Amino acid sequence: MTDKPKRPMSAYMLWLNSAREQIKSENPGLKVTEIAKKGGEIWRSMKDKTVWEEKAAKAKEQYTKDLESYNANGGGGEGGGKKAQKRGKKGKKASPAKAKKKKEESDEEEAGEEEEEESE
Repeated sequence: MTDKPKRPMSAYMLWLNSAREQIKSENPGLKVTEIAKKGGEIWRSMKDKTVWEEKAAKAKEQYTKDLESYNANGGGGEGGGKKAQKRGKKGKKASPAKAKKKKEESDEEEAGEEEEEESE
């Protein structure tokens, strides 16, 4: 595993991590997903988010510095610039053989249609 710096948390995530226990205690029996929804509602209704936005900005600055020094020291090496594939989305490209076969079939269909038009 590489030591690439992790992306910083957003202001919302920083706030949610600090407020999660309070939300749990005020709303016992909520599922994890329901706690997140409740947190989202509270966050949207908050007027003053500057404290959390400042913390997020500081975290982003630190991340930027860490990332620059990481890249200056050679980065991940074998990464090859590939992005990690998101879960659940699989690249389903037709194999070249299948794609060629489909193209041939569609060409044959078009040729058959043209012959029918000419015979009318």
